[in-house]
Amino acid sequence: MNKKEKSKNKLPEWNTEANSKKFASRIVSGIHQANVKPNTKKSVFNVKQHYNNIDNLCTEILHFNRTALSLAITLIESNSPKHFAISQELIRKLLPYYGNSIRIGITGVPGAGKSSFIEALGIFLIENGHKVAVLAIDPSSTISKGSILGDKTRMEKLSRYDNSFIRPSPSSGVLGGVARKTRETIIACEAAGFDVILIETIGVGQSEITVRSIVDFFILLQITGSGDELQTIKKGIIELADLILINKADGDNILKAELTRNECAQMMQYIQPITKDWNTPVLTSSALTGLNIERTWTVINQFMEITKENGFFELRRINQQIEWLHTMLLEALTNTFFSNKALSDKYKQLQNSVLEGSLTPTSAVNLLIENYIKSLSLQ
Repeated sequence: MNKKEKSKNKLPEWNTEANSKKFASRIVSGIHQANVKPNTKKSVFNVKQHYNNIDNLCTEILHFNRTALSLAITLIESNSPKHFAISQELIRKLLPYYGNSIRIGITGVPGAGKSSFIEALGIFLIENGHKVAVLAIDPSSTISKGSILGDKTRMEKLSRYDNSFIRPSPSSGVLGGVARKTRETIIACEAAGFDVILIETIGVGQSEITVRSIVDFFILLQITGSGDELQTIKKGIIELADLILINKADGDNILKAELTRNECAQMMQYIQPITKDWNTPVLTSSALTGLNIERTWTVINQFMEITKENGFFELRRINQQIEWLHTMLLEALTNTFFSNKALSDKYKQLQNSVLEGSLTPTSAVNLLIENYIKSLSLQ
């Protein structure tokens, strides 16, 4: 077979299951692609051109070009070294437009109805003049490292609105389900003009402290009859919540949901609120009937008014910036360490010594730090 024939038969890097049985994903019978409103206008946005022209990409984002925003987030999320400098330059240019939104974190156990609730809240907000961005942090595939759930397909109604933007992002194994680049993605969304940003976490029982550190308001969704009420206390998530919603309070579940709400409200009397001058409300809610969707927004506005008046809102934003700096420093140091071949080889050597029992982990770490300091002095 000549080169031309090989090139002709070569499959692209990503291909449908129809073209290859080795494709990582599988199309499940009975699940159809969401109906997305077609773009009637021909796009004039040239991806290749904007990869090489940050000023143009920045301008497109500021003019609410959602295609440009998607490209920017792809650059931000990329782990490729060739994209890092480009994404950081873009972020630097967008920083003056940063900080003009309400950031709301939403968590809860799987099955609590997070996506349905977000869709109902998002539609309500858009119909009341807001622009809503949803950053849905999905579990990562251990094979492809991409998003498994793809929340955009589960928010079909919301995705039809012009003033909505839904971005499923892989959690990449980060504790709490928050993607490493979520903070920078928020900058891009705020620069594009989104004044409400909803961040959905995977809610699988991991620590949600990371979520708390990047949002202004934190909502915990609970459901009745799950046996999760006491587990919530153990996980500590309830201490982080600014609002607790007993979700799916509809149909035959209304009375049970109200009973759970009363129990949870009594329990909250013994929990120290995380926010100054704010006692965490407990409400029932339903995306199906719209129960307390509007009231949720009223509570959020009350919270914003109180925290801006007592200075806690500004203090929280300052602490978030410091936390961001700290997190990125630790990540940079880790990357610098393991990108050094000599140090990486030394790590593997000492790892074997620890496994053999001839060296303690503490001693191994001290030796690695000594080697790291020596490598810096030689530069």
